[in-house]
Amino acid sequence: QVQLVESGGGLVQPGGSLTLSCVMPESIFSISHIGWYRRAPGKEREFVAVTLSDGKTNYLDSVKGRFTISRDNAKNTVVLQMNSLKPEDTAVYFCNVDTRRLLPGHKQRVYWGQGTQVTVSS
Repeated sequence: QVQLVESGGGLVQPGGSLTLSCVMPESIFSISHIGWYRRAPGKEREFVAVTLSDGKTNYLDSVKGRFTISRDNAKNTVVLQMNSLKPEDTAVYFCNVDTRRLLPGHKQRVYWGQGTQVTVSS
Protein backbone atom coordinates (compact mmCIF):
# COMPACT_ATOMS: atom_id res chain seq x y z
CA GLN A 1 0.00 0.00 0.00
CA VAL A 2 1.37 3.38 -1.01
CA GLN A 3 0.85 6.24 1.41
CA LEU A 4 0.76 9.80 0.11
CA VAL A 5 1.14 12.50 2.75
CA GLU A 6 -0.29 15.88 1.80
CA SER A 7 0.17 19.15 3.61
CA GLY A 8 -0.09 22.89 3.13
CA GLY A 9 -3.76 23.67 2.81
CA GLY A 10 -5.46 26.44 4.71
CA LEU A 11 -7.33 29.71 4.57
CA VAL A 12 -5.93 32.58 2.51
CA GLN A 13 -7.24 35.89 1.24
CA PRO A 14 -7.79 36.50 -2.47
CA GLY A 15 -4.48 37.30 -4.13
CA GLY A 16 -2.56 35.31 -1.56
CA SER A 17 -0.39 32.23 -1.91
CA LEU A 18 -0.27 28.69 -0.58
CA THR A 19 2.10 25.81 -1.11
CA LEU A 20 0.85 22.24 -1.17
CA SER A 21 3.21 19.30 -0.72
CA CYS A 22 2.80 15.59 -1.37
CA VAL A 23 5.38 13.16 0.00
CA MET A 24 5.57 9.61 -1.29
CA PRO A 25 7.83 6.57 -1.17
CA GLU A 26 11.12 6.88 -3.00
CA SER A 27 10.38 3.65 -4.86
CA ILE A 28 7.66 5.25 -6.95
CA PHE A 29 8.66 8.90 -7.06
CA SER A 30 10.89 9.08 -10.13
CA ILE A 31 8.92 6.65 -12.29
CA SER A 32 5.48 8.13 -11.76
CA HIS A 33 3.32 10.82 -13.24
CA ILE A 34 2.29 12.92 -10.24
CA GLY A 35 -0.49 15.44 -10.19
CA TRP A 36 -2.99 17.47 -8.25
CA TYR A 37 -6.74 17.40 -8.62
CA ARG A 38 -9.39 19.37 -6.77
CA ARG A 39 -13.05 19.09 -5.90
CA ALA A 40 -14.98 22.24 -5.21
CA PRO A 41 -18.26 22.14 -3.26
CA GLY A 42 -21.02 20.76 -5.45
CA LYS A 43 -18.69 20.06 -8.37
CA GLU A 44 -16.92 17.11 -9.89
CA ARG A 45 -13.25 16.50 -9.21
CA GLU A 46 -11.08 18.19 -11.83
CA PHE A 47 -7.48 18.03 -12.97
CA VAL A 48 -5.26 20.91 -11.84
CA ALA A 49 -1.66 20.12 -12.73
CA VAL A 50 0.69 17.22 -13.46
CA THR A 51 4.41 16.58 -13.60
CA LEU A 52 5.19 13.67 -15.86
CA SER A 53 7.99 11.20 -15.27
CA ASP A 54 9.95 12.84 -18.12
CA GLY A 55 9.75 16.23 -16.44
CA LYS A 56 7.07 17.77 -18.61
CA THR A 57 4.22 19.60 -16.91
CA ASN A 58 0.66 20.42 -17.79
CA TYR A 59 -1.95 22.67 -16.20
CA LEU A 60 -5.63 23.42 -16.11
CA ASP A 61 -6.12 26.52 -18.25
CA SER A 62 -7.56 28.56 -15.40
CA VAL A 63 -4.45 28.10 -13.23
CA LYS A 64 -1.78 28.64 -15.89
CA GLY A 65 0.55 31.44 -14.90
CA ARG A 66 -0.60 31.26 -11.26
CA PHE A 67 0.21 27.69 -10.18
CA THR A 68 3.52 25.87 -10.54
CA ILE A 69 4.07 22.16 -10.00
CA SER A 70 7.57 20.90 -9.29
CA ARG A 71 9.49 17.94 -7.93
CA ASP A 72 11.91 17.96 -5.01
CA ASN A 73 13.93 14.87 -5.81
CA ALA A 74 15.84 14.93 -2.53
CA LYS A 75 12.62 14.74 -0.52
CA ASN A 76 10.46 12.55 -2.80
CA THR A 77 7.99 15.41 -2.77
CA VAL A 78 5.85 17.14 -5.34
CA VAL A 79 5.04 20.76 -4.62
CA LEU A 80 2.17 22.83 -5.97
CA GLN A 81 2.91 26.52 -5.55
CA MET A 82 -0.31 28.49 -5.82
CA ASN A 83 -0.13 32.25 -6.29
CA SER A 84 -2.73 34.93 -6.98
CA LEU A 85 -5.40 32.71 -5.49
CA LYS A 86 -9.01 33.37 -6.29
CA PRO A 87 -12.21 32.40 -4.45
CA GLU A 88 -12.95 29.95 -7.26
CA ASP A 89 -9.80 28.04 -6.32
CA THR A 90 -11.51 27.00 -3.10
CA ALA A 91 -11.62 23.20 -3.03
CA VAL A 92 -10.23 20.07 -1.50
CA TYR A 93 -6.97 19.34 -3.30
CA PHE A 94 -5.83 15.76 -3.84
CA CYS A 95 -2.43 14.41 -4.76
CA ASN A 96 -2.53 11.75 -7.47
CA VAL A 97 0.19 9.28 -8.40
CA ASP A 98 0.18 7.05 -11.48
CA THR A 99 3.04 4.55 -11.46
CA ARG A 100 2.37 3.98 -15.19
CA ARG A 101 2.55 0.20 -14.84
CA LEU A 102 1.62 -2.35 -12.21
CA LEU A 103 4.67 -2.73 -10.00
CA PRO A 104 5.65 -5.98 -8.24
CA GLY A 105 3.71 -6.30 -5.00
CA HIS A 106 1.22 -3.59 -5.99
CA LYS A 107 -2.45 -4.14 -6.73
CA GLN A 108 -3.08 -0.83 -8.43
CA ARG A 109 -1.35 1.80 -10.55
CA VAL A 110 -3.11 4.89 -9.30
CA TYR A 111 -3.02 6.26 -5.77
CA TRP A 112 -4.74 9.21 -4.12
CA GLY A 113 -3.93 11.30 -1.10
CA GLN A 114 -6.52 12.03 1.58
CA GLY A 115 -7.02 15.61 0.42
CA THR A 116 -6.22 19.00 1.89
CA GLN A 117 -8.64 21.91 2.11
CA VAL A 118 -7.82 25.19 0.41
CA THR A 119 -10.15 28.09 1.16
CA VAL A 120 -9.76 31.46 -0.54
CA SER A 121 -11.90 34.06 1.14
CA SER A 122 -11.75 37.56 2.52
